[in-house]
Amino acid sequence: MNFLPGFDMSGVFSPLERLRRKLDKKGVERPPVICPGGMMNAAIVEVMQKGGRTLPDAHHEGGLMAGLAEDVQAFTGFENYGVPFCMTVEPEALGSSIDYGSLICEPKIARENFPHVKDVEFVPNGAVTKSGRGAAVLEAINTLSRRHSDIPVIGSITGPVSSAASLVEPMTFFKELYRDRENAHRFLSYVTGQLVDWALGMAESGASVLSIADPTATGEILGPRLFEEYALPYLNQIVRAVHKTGKPVIVHICGDLGRVKQHLYNLESDALSVDAMVNLALLKKENSALTTMGNLSTYLLESGDPGRIQKAAGILLDKEIDIIAPACGLSTSSPLENIRAFTAAVKERTDA
Repeated sequence: MNFLPGFDMSGVFSPLERLRRKLDKKGVERPPVICPGGMMNAAIVEVMQKGGRTLPDAHHEGGLMAGLAEDVQAFTGFENYGVPFCMTVEPEALGSSIDYGSLICEPKIARENFPHVKDVEFVPNGAVTKSGRGAAVLEAINTLSRRHSDIPVIGSITGPVSSAASLVEPMTFFKELYRDRENAHRFLSYVTGQLVDWALGMAESGASVLSIADPTATGEILGPRLFEEYALPYLNQIVRAVHKTGKPVIVHICGDLGRVKQHLYNLESDALSVDAMVNLALLKKENSALTTMGNLSTYLLESGDPGRIQKAAGILLDKEIDIIAPACGLSTSSPLENIRAFTAAVKERTDA
């Protein structure tokens, strides 16, 4: 068996060491297999039924949130803890109305409370961190990091464009990126400042890695010009702030990235997570310095059979994708058997 450079022959790496080494571009014996939380919430119905800790209650109470994150890791085999379990913590703290969902349905925006970017009411910095749900997330991160020194705790953040589009009605927001650039930038700068504070709070509470999911910042919606103007600089602002704490950052962008590919290489994150339609092997070929993450189909994990899922995971391993993960979010109805087949396929592979 031929281990990659940097492998300690006295034993395999812990999940935390393995992920950190991958993000530091160091050798490991196999890729990590993770699911960061937030948009990629792995608290599926079967896990909650088995563990007895359920949503929506766990969205609000730190101890329950930590316990559910532990259940997710134990039952699914993912090599991390990931909180929160949705993408609504930030917009709720900044003014939107939230439907907290149910056991089978994740929270969603019930109403964006501002009609235009110029009408957004700016609240003092620290609003997310000091909110009730924000405090619960930070408590869960602190609890998990103290209990588990060898498993990464990933704090998941909703990215600037997605958070902004959850405060102003999305179609209006997108139009005003063109029509009212001054107020759009003022708005996004405000949102990003709140997210920087939120990310630093997670890092201080013990998060090993920060993951920023910005699904609305896809090239299909923004196109190359707006992606460069609005997504790239504000994402990098958060990444730079987190890097000052010594913590690595993963950025996830949804959709077909072909139109914005030239800008992806200017992201300053430590890894890029992408949708199932993206050819990660090609991205790696075009930029050997890029640390790639993904991208097993969400649909396959919900509707496929374990054999097909193991085969798909094997293809990602053969293509030397750096970090193996679902492509985007997980359906709450995904069979636990399928997810365990996915994680087992990765864990059984070494560089033989």
